[in-house]
Amino acid sequence: MTSGAEKPEIERGSGVAIWRQIAEQLRAEILSGRLGANGGKLPTETDLAARFGVNRHTVRRAIASLTADGLLRADQGRGTFVADRLIDYPISPRTRFSEIIAAQSREPHGRLLSSTVEPASAYIAERLGVAEGTPLLRIETIGDADGIPLTRSSSWFDRARFPNLAADFVETGSVTIALERAGAGDYRRKETRISAEIVDPEEAKLLEIAVGQPVLVVEALNAEPDGRPSHLTQSRLVAARMQLVVEN
Repeated sequence: MTSGAEKPEIERGSGVAIWRQIAEQLRAEILSGRLGANGGKLPTETDLAARFGVNRHTVRRAIASLTADGLLRADQGRGTFVADRLIDYPISPRTRFSEIIAAQSREPHGRLLSSTVEPASAYIAERLGVAEGTPLLRIETIGDADGIPLTRSSSWFDRARFPNLAADFVETGSVTIALERAGAGDYRRKETRISAEIVDPEEAKLLEIAVGQPVLVVEALNAEPDGRPSHLTQSRLVAARMQLVVEN
């Protein structure tokens, strides 16, 4: 917070909306590093309202504008933060979540939400090259970086080939290491399909983002060196925290 002598003035009656004046002053402070440097938390709406001498609704509109511009991010239940630099997520023949996150000086971790056995639907059976109805292991996971959720994923594996994968994932926090234990760690990305959706309330809570924010939907078919599919993954990536980099 600035001192009394440094308190910015709002020019009432200037023809520029007060919320916009506040947004532009906060923008300048964010870009200069004076406010919320290195992904820091923004002062509360109450503190900002007191600072600018306005009501919280006016401050909230300024914050919403900066959030839409990508300068701020709202983490559900935690507050509003200055947006970190987006994490680059390369899509290449060898795409590994843990390696990608660690290479950007972040701490990766995978969390298991659930594991179930279900019969392969016609679509997933075709993608994995198995008969429809084949028992598949389905795991639901969250991928974190420094404790901040980035992805929520559903992955399918042939249960007969990978009977211990869920337990190995719980122990290691890594699908790659779990597959290595089963002798299939040298998988390659065979195909990637990318789309976008608006996050639903359940996923918003898991990803700690506001309801209505966009997520990137990435379906990845992975295969072993002999071309045999190893697993299919459908992931929701937080668009405000990650950007896909397609490598040629």
